[in-house]
Amino acid sequence: MKRYSLLFCMLLMLFAGIVRAQDDTYTPPESVNFRPIEDIVDDEFIVTDFANDGSALLPIITSIPVACTIVYGETEAFGNITLDQNMDGGAHIDHNPILTGLKSETTYYFRVQGTDADGNIYVSDVMTFTTPAFEDFETDNLASPQNGATVVGYSSAFGDAALDDRWGAGSAFDDNPNTEWSSDGDGDDAWVEVELEQRSQIDSVAFYTRSMSDGTAITLAFTVTADDDVVYGPFTVEDATEPYAFDVDFEASVLRFDLVETTGGNTGVVDIVVLGTPVE
Repeated sequence: MKRYSLLFCMLLMLFAGIVRAQDDTYTPPESVNFRPIEDIVDDEFIVTDFANDGSALLPIITSIPVACTIVYGETEAFGNITLDQNMDGGAHIDHNPILTGLKSETTYYFRVQGTDADGNIYVSDVMTFTTPAFEDFETDNLASPQNGATVVGYSSAFGDAALDDRWGAGSAFDDNPNTEWSSDGDGDDAWVEVELEQRSQIDSVAFYTRSMSDGTAITLAFTVTADDDVVYGPFTVEDATEPYAFDVDFEASVLRFDLVETTGGNTGVVDIVVLGTPVE
């Protein structure tokens, strides 16, 4: 009988402790240190690369590695958050968060936030930007799905992404600087193939390589193989800051792009533009 009484008393004490724990008010640690974002960022925050799908880019360079987020919305209550678009995650210096779901000709409020490895939290003031008019647009890119082209093959896609998913191969030809195809670690073996709506005289090819903040994923040279198995190139890409155009002169209905010299890793393409004239 005494044994059961002792057990009962122990259960009561345990229950009382749980209740007290649930009633305690959480007190944040005093060691949390909030600092102005200007301590680690020298440049202005400029939202750029507005695209007609309602996306935009906010490039940020920090003086120390931080994990970066942006909160934004049509009021100072925000309501949207975006993370840095670097697939290796963690803290780094070169940040490229993409804002999505933006409305045409609308003013947005946003705040930049970053956390370093010591737990310091860097916060900006609330700022604003206004979107331009988003309109339907026509493209001269023969490789664009808007002009009837279809991706018919690719080496891989990061995370097994489908064509229209983030990192999907369809992003290589969508004329949108805020999307990109990423291979799944293919390095120099990455390739993507597109079939044009009809056979065409190809006059120019523009190539915009993807890149990552650790220096990987950059294409240094690529080749183009036409459907008659003739290989053109290699074409040298100077850097990852913008697209580079190359004059060519051949006919084709299917084009394969091989990334033959890269810095390795998840190589891929921000955009490929094919210019020319249909011949049949």
